[in-house]
Amino acid sequence: MRIAVMGTGGVGGYFGARLARGGHDVAFVARGRQLEALRAHGLRVESPLGDAHLPEVEVTDDPAELDPVDLVLFGVKLWDTEASAELVRPLLTEQTGVVSLQNGVVKDDILRRVLGDAQVIGGVCYIAATIAEPGVIRHSGTLQKLVLGEYDGAISPRVREFRDACAGSGIDVEISDRIEQAVWEKFVFLVGLSGTTSTSRTTIGPIRDHPRARAFLRDVMDEVVRVARATGVPLPADYADDRLAFTDQVSAGMTSSMHHDLERGNRLEVDWLSGDVVERGAALGVPTPCNRAITDILSVHSEGRTDLSGA
Repeated sequence: MRIAVMGTGGVGGYFGARLARGGHDVAFVARGRQLEALRAHGLRVESPLGDAHLPEVEVTDDPAELDPVDLVLFGVKLWDTEASAELVRPLLTEQTGVVSLQNGVVKDDILRRVLGDAQVIGGVCYIAATIAEPGVIRHSGTLQKLVLGEYDGAISPRVREFRDACAGSGIDVEISDRIEQAVWEKFVFLVGLSGTTSTSRTTIGPIRDHPRARAFLRDVMDEVVRVARATGVPLPADYADDRLAFTDQVSAGMTSSMHHDLERGNRLEVDWLSGDVVERGAALGVPTPCNRAITDILSVHSEGRTDLSGA
């Protein structure tokens, strides 16, 4: 397949590198120091599943310089979604699929509004991967899974083709005929993980092992479940307990990209995670006090800090 990775951060860089190693024609869109490093030294992945190095990659900061593709992996930060969607238009044919690897549930709403319903394939990714340094992606743990599907539930040729490309590249992948529900299922865990690791400034291990912190994590996720059910997404009423049990299975050192961004003084996605839960809850009449607390606490850091010395 001919694939473009729009946003070569930890997630886009990891999956793009695996697909390239699997024999697919992958072009990367990056900017700043990441762009410079990719041009000079290629892309390197450090992973418990095996390291990879692509000494030369096709990379640009302007998608218009690339030829049209079969599929776009969309991995920019949520605040850049609309502007970046406009930039990928030259890459699209009628059959091109756009799969968002982003956080949140609003991501595909924005993509469909900008690009049209027909271009967007629903996607969910489970991975802990960050930029360790420009040009180097560090994958923590062994979880690296993609779930994808058309929003109408059809098993389309482009979905099957991308599923096969991922499987042949060593990526855990499955097709869902209920992709909207799958996106919300991931959102429940993600909001809990990102909110608690960021406000506590620690990994998931100490949070799940401390009775009060564990109860707070469960309540954060339960608010997301209640908002989803009020929206019409048929999550089980006890789904927060299911996700709490899931946290016991992941590495104690697992954390969230938002926690990494907080530690680095970067802008945060909190307004599209816990903040989105609060906004949707208010519109639906669903109380969300835990997510409001997270949003309010992190609001002082949400735009990042300009003085990275911490003074």
